[in-house]
Amino acid sequence: MTVNWEKKGTNDGVLTFEISEEKISEGMNTAFNKVKGTLNVPGFRKGKVTRQVFNKMYGEAALYEDALNAVLPEQYEAAIEKAGIEPVEQPKIDVKSMEAGQPWVIEAIVTVKPEVKLGEYKGLTVDKQDREVKDADVDADLETKREEQAELVLKEEVAVEGDTVVLDFDGYKDGVAFDGGKGENQSLEIGSNSFIPGFEEQLVGTKAGDELDVTVTFPDDYHEEDLKGAEAVFKVKVHEVKAKELPALDDEFAKDVDEEVETLVELKEKTMKKLVEAKNAAADEAVEETAIRQAVENATIEELPGSMIHDEVHRQMDTFLNDMQRQGISPEMYYQITGTTEEDLHKQMESDAELRTRTNLVLEAIVEAEAFAPSETEVEAEIKELAVQYGMEEKAVRAALSPDMLKHDISMKKAIDLITSTSVEK
Repeated sequence: MTVNWEKKGTNDGVLTFEISEEKISEGMNTAFNKVKGTLNVPGFRKGKVTRQVFNKMYGEAALYEDALNAVLPEQYEAAIEKAGIEPVEQPKIDVKSMEAGQPWVIEAIVTVKPEVKLGEYKGLTVDKQDREVKDADVDADLETKREEQAELVLKEEVAVEGDTVVLDFDGYKDGVAFDGGKGENQSLEIGSNSFIPGFEEQLVGTKAGDELDVTVTFPDDYHEEDLKGAEAVFKVKVHEVKAKELPALDDEFAKDVDEEVETLVELKEKTMKKLVEAKNAAADEAVEETAIRQAVENATIEELPGSMIHDEVHRQMDTFLNDMQRQGISPEMYYQITGTTEEDLHKQMESDAELRTRTNLVLEAIVEAEAFAPSETEVEAEIKELAVQYGMEEKAVRAALSPDMLKHDISMKKAIDLITSTSVEK
């Protein structure tokens, strides 16, 4: 096969290649076998017309287009492999010559993957991460659990911040009740900031049976146009005041929180271990993200093809929507729940699509530079891991992902691990 690759721009060029007479003959046979079944020729049963008769009636050139369509995909793939290029979108095909008895000459305008000039990607310096977990962190975690286990009990004393007040209210603007300003037997925790600013503070010092006027000013960005920045008076009646009663921090509390422990000491030890693991995971993630970003910034990519960014946006959309479907949420349901559209999701994914594309290109360049070649053992391990992760059968994973795709993903992970493991925290 004669192949010529001529670069015309940063990522564009013209690939010219010939289709041999042997391949043309194969294509012509395929085209004839396809078309002969549709012909009604006097003297021949349907589908039995000979090639000689067909050529006499219609001319051999009548098969050229179908013949080209039959052989072009394979021949194009062979041409790009011989030229050593990696297209990133469908080519624009131009037939330059289809003369009888001669190889056919095809010209393809091709956009290829951009060249990546790697900079430093090993031994990068990143900010030192805080990995220390203190006793105070454990105490704070246990305090959160106590809050979750708290009970509300009636109190006769006046309300203080943190108490929950059960009340009726009726709101007026300029002496006129307004829509949405009325509530009955509403529970409101003082200090939760869940009501209009200034409302909760005026409940401090109240007790069951109290009636009072609460004056507030609605925020300028309030969702109801008529109430933006307006002053309103709420007539309030307090029915009950409840205090939060926290459980004692003891062995019984520990067993209530975690059935696997018997004592508070065990719960603290387990909590410390959990917090250490979480903090280390967060630190490792920060190191990985920072180091990879540095490797990308150190590399040079002259220009990104727009098609690659477009493909990345749709790849991310597909991944996101597939994750939603695994949770039982269809795309239509997701858009309805969130009040968004497919266009909104597209714009959301566009925000960092260029960075993701650059990152993928740099990681692929590192894979090539380091000559990573995953073994069959690593591929099998990856299949088992994916099967567990997504709750699939291993054979389903094999059916969904080709060996080349699996090896690509493993190699990319190796590149990430190389960047991260050789980085230094300072």
